Amino acid sequence: MSDATFPPGAEEEFDAVAILDDLVRRAVKMGASDIHLEPKRDRMALRFRVDGSMNDQGRLVPELGLQVVSRIKVLARMDIAERRLPQDGQFTLDAGLPARVHLRASSFPCSQGEKVVLRILLGQSLIAFDRLGMDEPTQKRVRALISQPQGFVVTCGPTGAGKTSTLYGLMQLVDTASTNVMTLEDPIEVELYTITQGQTNVRAGFTFAAGLRAILRQDPDVILVGEMRDGETAGIALQAALTGHLVMSTLHTSDTVETIVRIVDLGIESWIVANALSAIIAQRLVRVACRHCREPFKLEHDVWDGDEVLLVAGTETFTTRGCRECHNSGFKGRTGIFELLEIDDEIRDLIKAKSSVVEYREVMRRRNVATLRRVGVEKALAGITTVAEVTRVT
Repeated sequence: MSDATFPPGAEEEFDAVAILDDLVRRAVKMGASDIHLEPKRDRMALRFRVDGSMNDQGRLVPELGLQVVSRIKVLARMDIAERRLPQDGQFTLDAGLPARVHLRASSFPCSQGEKVVLRILLGQSLIAFDRLGMDEPTQKRVRALISQPQGFVVTCGPTGAGKTSTLYGLMQLVDTASTNVMTLEDPIEVELYTITQGQTNVRAGFTFAAGLRAILRQDPDVILVGEMRDGETAGIALQAALTGHLVMSTLHTSDTVETIVRIVDLGIESWIVANALSAIIAQRLVRVACRHCREPFKLEHDVWDGDEVLLVAGTETFTTRGCRECHNSGFKGRTGIFELLEIDDEIRDLIKAKSSVVEYREVMRRRNVATLRRVGVEKALAGITTVAEVTRVT
């Protein structure tokens, strides 16, 4: 691949403007979420994150790489002369696309220079609730939960699992005309004009806890808290749920059971957690198998979920080869897999008793709650994704 990826003529002019525009334009067309500019000894490596995986996009000669980084820092209002400290900022770019692209930039000093990552924040990337990937029975149960006047619904999963997209999807189920909906986010990723959105600013003292206290004085009906980062924020959110508000938030935990245990471990009274919590939605994003290069495949090994065999060796599923349509990745797009745990009297008693993870899992096994892996395997059998992809994320 050539030493530069930009429009013809730009190399001669050392046109950092044209190069950055071209990078953003290509990233948006490929559906990338992030653009990585990584300094190496003899080049600036370029990579996009597409459907959760890194995708090589060539390189720039070092001089051009430095100019593109400087261009980004100017647009994002960073200190262009400061290369020893991490910085972050935001800017909007036209790039010749139908809509302007909002980007969040962050720089990181490393051994070979400064690495810069651009997160693409597309306002039009709002995903409809019925397209998140939930099956019909789960959708019906979630709709019933969101129609309640009060309660606390938590979405959980690792970074990049689509938790924020799910929260925005849930917000679409709320009648914003007859209710006062307020959010506290870091940052606001999609602007919704029918609700009031707030963005934290730690430097100014506008933290999640401080913002949540302020929201409670604004006569809210529904509150969305971007993330429960500490016990104080979680405590205020749970109290709000107890006093007649519908609260939604996220937590960086791996599954529904771990979420309950983590909230209790934050130091909140177990009876408050038990009475406030309505449901926990654990989730992952799996890549969708490319329909152009998908082909039948027989499993070589059993697929397990804990101590249960979900699929035996020899089961016919699907795999992918990779083709031009999917940029040789074998996948195009992503969908969610979800594990829903509704909090009933039995679970509340376990929370109040500060039960162990083993006791919660025993109850879930007895109820036959569909785990993330089981839900993912069902999608793999339907040809939506592959077993290898499901086992990768679960």
